[in-house]
Amino acid sequence: MSGEKVRANAVAGAQPPGIRDMIASLVSQPSISSASPEWDHSNESVVQTLAHWLEPMGFAVEILPVPGMPGKYNLIATLGSGSGGLVLSGHTDTVPYDDKRWQSDPFKLTDRDDRWYGLGTCDMKGFFALAIEAAKAFTGTPLKQPLIILATADEESSINGARALAESGRTKARYAVIGEPTGLKPVRMHKGIMMERLVFDGQSGHSSDPSLGRNAMEGMHAAIGELLTLRGEWQNRYQNPNFDVQVPTLNLGCIHGGDNPNRICANCELHFDLRPLPGMQMDELRQAILDRIQPLARERNLGMRFEPLFDGVPPFETSPDAALVKVCERLTGHSAQSVAFATEAPWLQKLGMETLVMGPGYIDQAHQPDEYLDLSQVKPAVDILSRLIQHFCVDDASAAELKS
Repeated sequence: MSGEKVRANAVAGAQPPGIRDMIASLVSQPSISSASPEWDHSNESVVQTLAHWLEPMGFAVEILPVPGMPGKYNLIATLGSGSGGLVLSGHTDTVPYDDKRWQSDPFKLTDRDDRWYGLGTCDMKGFFALAIEAAKAFTGTPLKQPLIILATADEESSINGARALAESGRTKARYAVIGEPTGLKPVRMHKGIMMERLVFDGQSGHSSDPSLGRNAMEGMHAAIGELLTLRGEWQNRYQNPNFDVQVPTLNLGCIHGGDNPNRICANCELHFDLRPLPGMQMDELRQAILDRIQPLARERNLGMRFEPLFDGVPPFETSPDAALVKVCERLTGHSAQSVAFATEAPWLQKLGMETLVMGPGYIDQAHQPDEYLDLSQVKPAVDILSRLIQHFCVDDASAAELKS
């Protein structure tokens, strides 16, 4: 496929299969995203399959190439029209897998112990099947506001699919639910993710005379001290009791440098991870780090590079008083909560939508061998999604008017 927009071809009058068959079809199509080229797959077949099911239902389907990422596509499927409406969003990709640790074929949906096993069943191809099942009941219903099903590329690696949508200003709606596995409990906030690289370049020399070189490892030792001091300052300044770990964290994850005990270390590299709370700005955090580290490097006459390992995920928070939060709390019987993992929510929020994360399955099953979707969550998920569609697209009602 090429060009900015591709309309999917579908068989007129064809109807989507049942939930299990839809999930089985999606699971059978590898769509792994990974920074390692040997693992990375296109998601084209998955978005084409979704389009094949959605277009005969009356959805206007667009398949959009992700700029700069050959073989990666976003899908926007819209039923009805208007400036508001509801987005049901998910990502089409999965993480890599270790087939030696799976009890069954990761790409074949397997029934066992009242669960459906397969790669992507809960994270999160299964959500698309449940969203389509919920939408079936509304294909002949006049909608006051549109229903949009959004499928993104590469959430598990670069998040470039959602980022491209946000940068282009596409997918205008008022509300968005991202169907990540939360056990059908609404989530209105999560921390951000920053992974950074700090490199010092000095000069090698014989260890018997320190004046012969500039020791990059000693510079890194001092820099680590500054990072840990910053961490303490941030943790004293920022706390959020909604999180199990109530403070921002900074983890020193990987360090390497030098080549021999009797040579002055000429190069040292540190990788670290930062998890900012909602309200903390990633650009400001990076600048605060630079303000501490740059003087240190200059004092030691060290070359310095400081850059993100990837663009990062901003922290996310939707107000507890938002209409979408109130509706989902009433539908599920659970108060909106926080989670430790990050999602595409910040980019949908950037598009101006009230955004919430809620879907079937459990995060402790994601990224694990023998990933599964518990059958006990299938019918409740379809029911909740159906009532959300009714509320925001058919009734176009406020939170206070939620029908029982």
